[in-house]
Amino acid sequence: MQFDLAYRQFLAYHTARRKGERLRRLREGHGHAERLFLETVWWPAFGNLRHLHPEYEIVDYDGRPRYLDFAYIRGSLRLAVEVDGYGPHVSRIDRHEFIRQLRRQNHLVIDGWAVLRFSFDEVLDHARACQQVLQQFMGRWSDDGAQAGLNALERAVVQFAGASTGRVTPKQIRQHLGVGKHKAAKVIRRLVDLGWLEPASGRQRIRSYRLKTPHMAS
Repeated sequence: MQFDLAYRQFLAYHTARRKGERLRRLREGHGHAERLFLETVWWPAFGNLRHLHPEYEIVDYDGRPRYLDFAYIRGSLRLAVEVDGYGPHVSRIDRHEFIRQLRRQNHLVIDGWAVLRFSFDEVLDHARACQQVLQQFMGRWSDDGAQAGLNALERAVVQFAGASTGRVTPKQIRQHLGVGKHKAAKVIRRLVDLGWLEPASGRQRIRSYRLKTPHMAS
């Protein structure tokens, strides 16, 4: 499915399930920056928008409603994703509001949320770096159910790829596992077949792989 169609279906799905303030917030709060993030970061990283909730309402530490740009909720994982713009209102922020923002994030973590924040400029100019952060996070925080079908060596490669800077070579995998070329190739082949790894460079001869983690987004 192409992004434009998936995005229209994504918004239609969430719009149909909201009313009142939550609907108004979705229509007014979800804008260009959020769409750009989905199109250039999330979609290329995972290939779908499932389990992702735009303008997700939570109760803040002071009892007031607050909206996250995106919430990814699957199993025990709750990930808050914020896309922060930089404008005049940011440069004029006072100390009190700065404290409130830090306190909000701390309480999210206390309540069991993981939090990832991206600046609009980073999304605009360094989308691949943002993709890598998300992929690395998913590799580290994927729950046991998602990896239930993997053996110990395969799990080790998924964790290694998730903790890497984005790409791992067959040689690095062999050294990490402490196995020979044929054994490592077998592990890599199975992870590609299962959709955990995908080629990152090379065509006829693949030189490196990166974490795909579709299990966390499917």
